[in-house]
Amino acid sequence: MQQAKDRAIQNVEHFAEGVAAETLPEGKLFEIAQSVGDKRLEELNVADTTCGYCAVGCRFDLYSDGEEILAARPTAEEDAPVNGISTCVKGKFGYDFVNSDDRLTSPLVRDESGEFRTATWDEALERVAEGLSRIKDEHGGESLSVIASSKATNEDNYLMGKFARQVLGTNSIDNCNRLCHSSTVAGLARTYGYGAASVNMDDIESTDCYLITGSNTTEAHPVIGTRIKQNVRDGADLLVFDPREVQIAEYATQYSRVNPGYDAVWINGITRYIVENDLYDESFVEERTTGFEAVSEAVREFTPERVREVTGVPPEEIASAAETIAAADTCVFGWTLGLTEHSHGTENVMAMANLAAVTGNLGKPGAGVSPFRGQNNVQGGGGDMGPLPDSFPGYQDIADDEVRAKFEDAWDCDISPEYGYYTTQMFLEADEGNLRGMYIIGENSALSEPGVNHAEEVLENLEFLAVQDLFVTETAKYADVVLPACSFVEKTGTFTNTDRTVQKVNRVMEPKGDSRPDWRILQDLAGRMGRDWDYDSTAEIMEEVNSLTPLYGGVTHDRVENEGGLQWPCWDENHPGTERLYEDEFNTDDGKAHLQAVGYSEPAETPDEEYPFTLTTGRVLYQYHTGTMTHREEGIMEYTPSDFVEVNPATAEAYGIESGDAVTVESRRGEITVPAQVTDRVGPETLFAPIHFAESAVNRLTDETRLDPSAATPEFKVSAVRIAPADDGALGERTPTREVTDRPEALEGGD
Repeated sequence: MQQAKDRAIQNVEHFAEGVAAETLPEGKLFEIAQSVGDKRLEELNVADTTCGYCAVGCRFDLYSDGEEILAARPTAEEDAPVNGISTCVKGKFGYDFVNSDDRLTSPLVRDESGEFRTATWDEALERVAEGLSRIKDEHGGESLSVIASSKATNEDNYLMGKFARQVLGTNSIDNCNRLCHSSTVAGLARTYGYGAASVNMDDIESTDCYLITGSNTTEAHPVIGTRIKQNVRDGADLLVFDPREVQIAEYATQYSRVNPGYDAVWINGITRYIVENDLYDESFVEERTTGFEAVSEAVREFTPERVREVTGVPPEEIASAAETIAAADTCVFGWTLGLTEHSHGTENVMAMANLAAVTGNLGKPGAGVSPFRGQNNVQGGGGDMGPLPDSFPGYQDIADDEVRAKFEDAWDCDISPEYGYYTTQMFLEADEGNLRGMYIIGENSALSEPGVNHAEEVLENLEFLAVQDLFVTETAKYADVVLPACSFVEKTGTFTNTDRTVQKVNRVMEPKGDSRPDWRILQDLAGRMGRDWDYDSTAEIMEEVNSLTPLYGGVTHDRVENEGGLQWPCWDENHPGTERLYEDEFNTDDGKAHLQAVGYSEPAETPDEEYPFTLTTGRVLYQYHTGTMTHREEGIMEYTPSDFVEVNPATAEAYGIESGDAVTVESRRGEITVPAQVTDRVGPETLFAPIHFAESAVNRLTDETRLDPSAATPEFKVSAVRIAPADDGALGERTPTREVTDRPEALEGGD
């Protein structure tokens, strides 16, 4: 009935517009349209906020009638320091999830029959408090763990860390950063001191040269991709090294296809060429680095012939890339998970850090390193706020007695100096009985963890599992209690984006149903477990953060709102923030970059006769992570309704596969059946599959045991697999995805 009324109103409006266009003077028509528009806007809630998808940190105005999000419009350009007037397709249109029919709006508890039933908040919170307390009393706090949320605000994540250590008595708290950029953090911290981007958006827009690897930039970070393309159009060089010819490679000065899993080899090959041909920045190396001789010695083995043999990159392409970087006045080195999600991802990042340093591309305008972060607040909530097993907020080491004493005093509790379990370790330790209960907040571990079959088994067998989320996700289906949280359009706080800019998140509409902000849920639960938290607002929480966290010492809600964002480090209330790291010194004991010699490493699992192909995984433009948000947007689902696997034409011909055919991809850990997409974007020995769909769950194929020794990151980007045509009808009614080349350019990132 309501839809019929809406259509009737629209028809009347369209008829009236037609009559007016034919009978009124043009100036009068615009005057009427303006007055009607003003009247309608008066009836809407409008708030400027920060996007809840990727970590570019786009800001825009959201319009709501109180029930749903009606539109997203660019805010004033001066109030959007990262994106200006640009938005991507998800930030512009992806809000149907807020009012989805399956939105979780009341707590759920599992009854005696094993089924969920609706519960009051009192009952649900009491069940969680009892379940966690029982395990703590019987087995100690370290038998519990918390998985925090890089989707939630800084303030939420600060309290998640505080809850783990103060209330539960465990250091086993971690987040999705473990599955993506933790090797970036480890590699950059060891080399430069900070495990974050050194640049700002102006540097990315104005550099003379880019070296981008392992980043499908135009699809995963569309607004940054647009900025890069504009700069390349204006004359900047773009070097792309990747196993797939991703869309950004179409704009490249040079694209080099590399064999998956050997990134440090070709990076060291470029460094070797630069060193041996005296193309390095001698004064920068001498004055601002240590370890150059060790790096020079380590890269000697990476001759052009060796690099070609291992990576497939011809010597002339290594030489060309090296000379382009050396000739440029400035260069930005950008990457995402193609460089990090390996069993030696930290080494890959350190090799890249060495290259940026020996060429002097740090601490000056237009130059630096830029790991593009994936989740909207993985920089702040995933790292800065300390939901980590080895760090307090601001990357303060929990093993440091002085630091630990500061937090023990502030939080009125004892804290162990022993590091807790990383996320990937939590699932392995549960097998050993060392971890018995989990509290998972805003993370869909049943799909995102490596080795999904193993993750499902762990979640099924935990003594107690509480999940806090927007929906009954694949993870929540295993929970004893599910708590309904708010989305980012229903809360207030801050996010920190990929270039360290802290920005305000403003509530646009009231929480749906009986859902609550994460910080309020945590406060209520802490109270039931013996801790009296008394926060009235997220602004108060940020005040506690800056009192304990030097990097955020000058960050307050008022400053962030009034100044349009602050980049950390921001040491005190008079500090303007730091737009560019390392202008004067590095964050090390001696103020110099500590270059790290990196030798040869290979993937933990390589192809063989039984599993002859390498599978690599990643994102596509029209989906986001495990699909919790984007799968509920009808328009977005029309473009990519299912997973697929990219197969090279030569491979497809050899196996009798055509685009749209159902194929089975199998590893030593599991198998999936998906439509094939025949394309030369991948090489003959490589397959690619997205990560976004529960129906296929590509992480059934990945390995949960082979982890980076420094960062415990899984090797998502390399799995040995085999492929074969599937039985007829294996896909049921699923519609094959559209070809990637069909995607409208205009939806990548508006200019």
